[in-house]
Amino acid sequence: MYIYVLLRISWAWGIKMRVISASDLARNTSAILERILTGETVSVMRNRTEVAHIVPAKRSMTAAQAIAGLEGKLTPAQGDSWLKDSRGEFDQEVRDPWS
Repeated sequence: MYIYVLLRISWAWGIKMRVISASDLARNTSAILERILTGETVSVMRNRTEVAHIVPAKRSMTAAQAIAGLEGKLTPAQGDSWLKDSRGEFDQEVRDPWS
């Protein structure tokens, strides 16, 4: 039964997704999450009723990752200007936020 359920495919909102039962999700959470990490969307059914869609999280990046590709593309003057603009009205003073 598990193999049949994992191979069943549904089309909802124009998205191809696997359909699994809630009990299969409970028994195989790790394997199903690995599939979701690869970009799959999973529909969860309980008592023949669709109860959830599990979709991959949107990819995010840190500020360091975002600017990593800029190295060598900005002149030193442009880099200094960007750094000054990014700090805005922040200063170097350390304050106690709870005071």
